[in-house]
Amino acid sequence: MSPLKMVDLSRQYQLLKPEIDQAIQAVLDSTEFIMGRAVGSFESALAEYLEVKHAVGCASGTDALQVALMALGIGPGDEVITSPFTFVATVETLVLLGARPVFVDINPLTYNLDPALVERRISPRTKAIIPVHLYGHPAEMDPLLALSGQYGIKVIEDAAQAVGSKYREKWAGGLGDIGCLSFFPSKNLGAYGDAGALLTQNEELADRIRLLINHGSKFRYHHEILGVNSRLDSLQAAILQVKLGHLEEWTETRIRIAHRYSEELAGLPLQLPFRAAGVRHVYNQYSIRTPRRDALSHFLQGKGIATAVHYPMPLDRQPAYAHFRIEEHPCPVSEQVSKEILSLPIFPEMEATEIEWVIDSIREFFQVEGKG
Repeated sequence: MSPLKMVDLSRQYQLLKPEIDQAIQAVLDSTEFIMGRAVGSFESALAEYLEVKHAVGCASGTDALQVALMALGIGPGDEVITSPFTFVATVETLVLLGARPVFVDINPLTYNLDPALVERRISPRTKAIIPVHLYGHPAEMDPLLALSGQYGIKVIEDAAQAVGSKYREKWAGGLGDIGCLSFFPSKNLGAYGDAGALLTQNEELADRIRLLINHGSKFRYHHEILGVNSRLDSLQAAILQVKLGHLEEWTETRIRIAHRYSEELAGLPLQLPFRAAGVRHVYNQYSIRTPRRDALSHFLQGKGIATAVHYPMPLDRQPAYAHFRIEEHPCPVSEQVSKEILSLPIFPEMEATEIEWVIDSIREFFQVEGKG
């Protein structure tokens, strides 16, 4: 059997090739490469799908986070509460703007920001909370939104891994002040390069976001505010609109694969992905935990099965951000999870034999370990 990748993008392209090629050709024929009609069409389709009033495309998920912070006026001297167990962009963007990350530990089941720990870290300088919907499981939003209302703090959802997920029947990304999506190629809805989007129900914020992503400009050579160059290009928008039409089917397939993994791996000495009540988990990653993480990864690699670690070191331990760590407020759960977490291959085009191959290989590892 051929080696199994974490995500095999070539299979998806081959299935969609006629649609994708036609969409790309239409943009080439139009020569509307920047801010073209394809962008507006995709934004409208995305907003309709996620039931938000406004979706604004941008150049990447990282840019979506930075623009969200800028739109809310967050900058030097401000504090932003977030998780240390996330991709670096969540924190990188706020630090670049001069704000200070305040790290709060995660729930040991969902790996998302623990709301019970957030309130004690709120200070007069706190301007925002960034919950991360990690691996496609929405964060616990109700208590965070309650704190937002109580303290007048903004909520920016990092939904980079969670497009299509739901919290209490509401789409992730549309619950806070601004939601941020990434369309990195390996995401559940992936472009063929970098791309992202911002979601909001607030028209004033949407107008400001549109200014920010285009050099602070509504009209050429007229700049109302300090902005950036973060426009979603038309080719990526056209590709994404094709894929958006397949997203629900892909999501349901991911959920079925995840359930198959969980059914067959139950009983092994592993912590399997948790799904809270009232949540639609979309499994951008299927991540298990074991103290034997490195040995299991090496064993699966020997079988030709790829794995990944999301993430091997919490951000408050990373050299670039360690000076923001406050020893009186450690994040022990994040540190423990980072030593044990392991992501398995999951993508809609996986074949049944490949799913069983992964399952059988993990079982074999623990049988060998048990005998040893």
